[in-house]
Amino acid sequence: MTETPSKTGLEGVIAAAKQAPGRGLPPVHLWHPTHCGDIDIVIKKDGLWFHEGTPIGREALVRLFSTVLRKDPDGFHLVTPVEKMKITVEDAPFIAVRVDKVGDTLKFLTNVGDEVEAGPENEIRVEMDATTGEPRPYLHVRRGLEALIARPVFYELVELAEERETPEGLRLGVASGGAWFPVGPAGAHLP
Repeated sequence: MTETPSKTGLEGVIAAAKQAPGRGLPPVHLWHPTHCGDIDIVIKKDGLWFHEGTPIGREALVRLFSTVLRKDPDGFHLVTPVEKMKITVEDAPFIAVRVDKVGDTLKFLTNVGDEVEAGPENEIRVEMDATTGEPRPYLHVRRGLEALIARPVFYELVELAEERETPEGLRLGVASGGAWFPVGPAGAHLP
C-alpha cells in the first residue's frame, strides 16, 4: 500500500483548509506544528491579499487562506496540522465591510465572508491614528484576529451611536449584544 506524500507550502495550506467541513473553520488553535519559515503573503492595509507581490484575485482562495490564519505572539501565521508559515499583515487581517442592526445586536460582515455579532466576545475598539488624528475602528473576529471597520461602516456606527456618561466623561458609543462600546467623544456626530 502506497501513502500519498503530504503536501507542503501553499499546497499544504490549501489542502488543510479544504478539510474543514462546510463553512466551518479548521481547528487551527489545536494545531501546534513547528515553524517552517516565512511565506511571501502580505495582507495590505486595505484588506487585499498578495502572494509574491501579485494580488490573489480569487475570492474563494483568500477565504480559504483566512480560515487557517492564526495570530501568535510572534505574528500572523497560516497553520496546517504539519506546517506553520509566517505571513505579513500591515494592519488588521480583515475588513468589516457591512453592519446591520438586528434587534439589539450589530451584525458585521467581513471581506472574507465572516459574520460577526459585536458583543462581549467580539468587542469594538477605536484607536486614534497618531499621525492623522483619525479614528481607526476595529472589531474582534475570532481568536485575537481583528477586522478594521471600513470608513462607511464606521460612519453608520456613528449614526447609530448615543451619548453616555463614562468614567472618562461624556462619550459617544454603540450598544450590541449586551455590551457598550465607545466610538468617539461626545458630540462627534453632531453637525
